[in-house]
Amino acid sequence: MSISSPGPCYFVIFGATGNLASLKLLPALFHLEVAGKLNDDLRLIAFSRRPWSQEEWQAHMRKVVEKQAGDRFDATAYENFARRFEYVAGDLCDPAAYAALMDVISQPRMGSCENIVFYLAINPKDFGSVSKQLSAVGFSKHSGRHRIVVEKPFGEDIESARALNGLLHRYFDEEQIFRIDHYLGKETVQNLLVFRFANTLIEPIWNRNYIDHVQITVAEQHGIGSRAGYYDHTGALRDMLQNHLMQLLTVVAMEPPAALEADALRDEKVKVLRSIRPISKQAVHAQAIRAQYTAGKVGGELVKGYLDETGVAPHTATETYVAAKFYIDNWRWQGVPFYLRTGKRLAEPLSSVAIRFRRPPQQLFHTPPVEHVDSNWIVLSIQPEECMHIELHAKQPGLGMQTRVTKLNASYRRSDEVPLEAYETLLLDIIQGDRSLFIRFDEVELAWQVVDPVLRHWTKDTDNISSYPAGSWGPESAGRLFDSDDQFWRNSI
Repeated sequence: MSISSPGPCYFVIFGATGNLASLKLLPALFHLEVAGKLNDDLRLIAFSRRPWSQEEWQAHMRKVVEKQAGDRFDATAYENFARRFEYVAGDLCDPAAYAALMDVISQPRMGSCENIVFYLAINPKDFGSVSKQLSAVGFSKHSGRHRIVVEKPFGEDIESARALNGLLHRYFDEEQIFRIDHYLGKETVQNLLVFRFANTLIEPIWNRNYIDHVQITVAEQHGIGSRAGYYDHTGALRDMLQNHLMQLLTVVAMEPPAALEADALRDEKVKVLRSIRPISKQAVHAQAIRAQYTAGKVGGELVKGYLDETGVAPHTATETYVAAKFYIDNWRWQGVPFYLRTGKRLAEPLSSVAIRFRRPPQQLFHTPPVEHVDSNWIVLSIQPEECMHIELHAKQPGLGMQTRVTKLNASYRRSDEVPLEAYETLLLDIIQGDRSLFIRFDEVELAWQVVDPVLRHWTKDTDNISSYPAGSWGPESAGRLFDSDDQFWRNSI
């Protein structure tokens, strides 16, 4: 069945007083209000265990939205936004709370309400119980075009992902399940599709004949903060590489889809994941590296090491840094290494896709010939700035025919254009029923399948873990992943 229209009549946020709702969801929904993207008849429901009155919720929401919106706060728009909200207090496992939710949704409206968004901004361990309770009061795959939105992590390994998926499918069809990866909502990632498939200049060279290797980096400067309970159980491989970085890899490597439509896009991403060469148990050490940060200096401030963070188990082998090498065994990418890395407490915040091209077969402009000539690069920066960076050779001014690298920088955004948060794009897509930027379960399953050999090996081998000082770019041992001596990590745009 199609759920693309009509739009939802209610948008329910479970965990409405949590960090995700406060930092991302409420500000994003407010910005959609300011932009006039929310239908007049859309109502919003905040569901949380805090025993607040409507007035207490409104005071909390105003504080959160005003703080996050900053200069974009519009008092008139906020009044309209606040009028959309109802607050329902209750425990996630309490049937009475869902009865109260049903009472709110059953309030007289124009027409029937068969299209409701349920956003689970809660711990993944509660997804199953919330789905069961929703089904018990009449919200399931048999009762309308309802949509359920789940955040990562989707499972802890391939078995738990399958179990969670089976649990959700008891109550909702695959078409109703929106699995969010907020990186796919970033404009630079969407721009990557345009960059590749709208420019005849680019696509002919986007293959093994011209590209030497690809690097995908998501570097974070901050530590784990107050998330030790979650992070020490999860680690960088599960938290970042299996989802965010693997999704970026599929967008870089996918074939042109038949149409810019949800399943056509996701079919091509699945083909990439199916083509990734399995990592054998014997190859884990050669293709993947993990490490923990130790004490160091970040941004001029001394910070403690991971093992000294509050709530972290003594002698834990949880990785705060992971780097891995993958090969895609298909016609386009055979033999081209894809290097993925992510970590916390690194030197600078940086998210980028860096493509290094092969060198010319003959060095005409260097006398005598030199051993290494700078390669051409295309670097697509996701954050902290959204831009495209290209490095080409040009003649150096003066006598002779010496060359130097010319750097071309192009921002995706004009100075008068306001940047969009990823969640603004994704929430609007949820409301409109567009699943193009959401993850189908076979993508989840195949991504787990790719990293599962590494995960299993590291679970058994708790002693072999490197370290790196906070404020650095990670362990020196990460350099051993490269296929040739002239390859190196790209740490800047």
